[in-house]
Amino acid sequence: MAEAEESDPAAAAAAAAGSSPRSPRQCTGSSERPLSEEEREKLRSDRVLVSDFKQQKFELEAQKNWDLFYKRNSTNFFKDRRWTTREFDELKACREFEAQKLVMLEAGCGVGNCIFPLLEEDLNIFIYACDFSPRAVEFVKQNPLYCPERCQAFQCDLTKDDLRATVPEASLDVATLIFVLSAIHPDKMQQALENIYKVLKPGGIVLFRDYGLYDHAMLRFKSGSKLGENFYVRQDGTRSFFFSKEYLASLFHQGGFQTLVNEYVLRETVNKKEGLCVPRVFLQSKFCKCE
Repeated sequence: MAEAEESDPAAAAAAAAGSSPRSPRQCTGSSERPLSEEEREKLRSDRVLVSDFKQQKFELEAQKNWDLFYKRNSTNFFKDRRWTTREFDELKACREFEAQKLVMLEAGCGVGNCIFPLLEEDLNIFIYACDFSPRAVEFVKQNPLYCPERCQAFQCDLTKDDLRATVPEASLDVATLIFVLSAIHPDKMQQALENIYKVLKPGGIVLFRDYGLYDHAMLRFKSGSKLGENFYVRQDGTRSFFFSKEYLASLFHQGGFQTLVNEYVLRETVNKKEGLCVPRVFLQSKFCKCE
């Protein structure tokens, strides 16, 4: 169920045309992205929700829709996430001594775009990797870099399957939720966090990155795509939620976590030739299990 910032078609189009995010155009902070009056009017006028019948259908077919996504795209859709150790120094710095093995969970691992760069870079790491889609898990296991001594991939619905069936209770140093929670129905997000809480050590950390409120992808949804407040469905039946920092902090606090960092990442993908400016908004956060 791994989602990625590259998945927004407009951003992908801008990148394909030769543009790229530039560091002077990226910033972090506590404030939401300011909207134009046109953007505000679009959000105000989009009040029609998808029918209850269709919403139930999307929920019942969520796993099938993600499996079909990976059938269509194989391992080619998302780029390898080689930025994780740069953005999250806890992947290196949370060990007491250099040779200490880091034990982590990649929740929503997709086809392994995060785990395999980490396994290549760090020899003292063991990664549990789970995904909602059985097809995605099979792609992970078929990767030449997959090694059962260093990684264990398994299918899991974070909202109902007990992680402790595979991951020992209170055994993890780190869990990552990178473009994953947004794909879960808001009513079930709390269950997913409580599930992860049980397998983290006291002092263990959740590293989070996902869609932020007023991201370009949110504003591109057409009328008839809205499931609820800040919650939308794509044409392929997969869904996406867009987080405010207040909403995200509340979710984690209810799950027993303490906030360490919780910031918006504001970024622009610019293509001068095509006259495109794609504003991206993500939330990048760190939460600690403190008991």
